Amino acid sequence: MSNEEGKRRAAAAAVEMVEPGMVVGLGSGSTAEIFVELLAGRVKGGLRFTGVATSVGTAEAARRLGIGIIDPNSHVSIDLAVDGADEVDGDLNLVKGLGGALVREKIVGSAAKRVVIIVDESKMVERLGAKTPIPVEVVQFGWSLTAERLKGLGCVPTLRRQGAAPVISDNGNYILNCDFGPISEPARVERELNCIPGVVEAGLFCGMADFVLAGSETGVRSLERG
Repeated sequence: MSNEEGKRRAAAAAVEMVEPGMVVGLGSGSTAEIFVELLAGRVKGGLRFTGVATSVGTAEAARRLGIGIIDPNSHVSIDLAVDGADEVDGDLNLVKGLGGALVREKIVGSAAKRVVIIVDESKMVERLGAKTPIPVEVVQFGWSLTAERLKGLGCVPTLRRQGAAPVISDNGNYILNCDFGPISEPARVERELNCIPGVVEAGLFCGMADFVLAGSETGVRSLERG
């Protein structure tokens, strides 16, 4: 079974959690795209809800599929946020942001009453950082100075580029991919990253996910925090 099929199974399970009248945070990335696509099918069937998008790309895709999107500044309460992740550990801590939307994803997730993460089983790891670097969004001014400070935490930061040019986030910032290797205390590292001047947000999401739906060849495994 392909990872794509696992993502689709997890996304389909999350779609069933959306109820009429909800305000729903719509995540970014490949699995969240599948969720939005499947959710649009329920909209055609008569489901009415309001979406809050975590990226420009998600907002454009949702509107194209007939899903209503509101500015998060106009609504302070989000009932449910559904998003993907790049890694998930056994405590449901996450690495997110390889798609570049980590700041908006964390804002929406932190405002939601429930956060559901949808992944294929390949994203489950024993320790975060085992397979992927930790994305860290930083302001453009003095980014190399910020990178030097990040090295002091024991990582190797690399400016994310597309071709020769730095990748620019939806917020107008740079992203540093910080290779820590396997992380034994992700909550501590998250706090330390966010204390460095110039860091806007770190791609470690500790204690935020309420549920993880992991799609596999045998179906969907549901994991609940605590």
